[in-house]
Amino acid sequence: MRWYKTPLAAVVWTVLRIWLGVQWVEGGIEKFANGFDATGFLKGALAKATGEHPAVAVWYADFLKGFAIPNVHLFNAIIPIGELLVGVALIVGLATIPALIAGAFMNLNFMLAGTTSTNPVLYTATMILLFAGAGAYFFGLDRFAIPYLKKVFKRGEKGHRKAVNEHHVR
Repeated sequence: MRWYKTPLAAVVWTVLRIWLGVQWVEGGIEKFANGFDATGFLKGALAKATGEHPAVAVWYADFLKGFAIPNVHLFNAIIPIGELLVGVALIVGLATIPALIAGAFMNLNFMLAGTTSTNPVLYTATMILLFAGAGAYFFGLDRFAIPYLKKVFKRGEKGHRKAVNEHHVR
């Protein structure tokens, strides 16, 4: 067994996972409480795409101009909801890997928009937890949910195979 998949290492991953989840929940709650509007952030990111050494790549600025800013109402909803869902999932360890991927995607987009803040730290913690794999949710609900879902899908697969076989016999 690799050192990072041991129960002792899983304690460290759990602490890191819960800390990361709390960061996301706090960010989501703050946005809900303060009436989040991404317009200023998006326009500020667009402004960082100019000059001799732009902080925002031209292709990302095109995305902001052509899609994000015209659909800011969509981003005003999905960012706080996404942050809250990612945070809760990480705290309880349910859908851990999808939550880590969603969190990394949000961090990456915030960084592509020219914002550093805590994003590099959160992104790095996410990458470490993704590297830890199952160790990241050893002490979480996924430890029980994943085997259960595998059993349910395996049962469904057997029923599907049986139906296909009966169809071919006729």
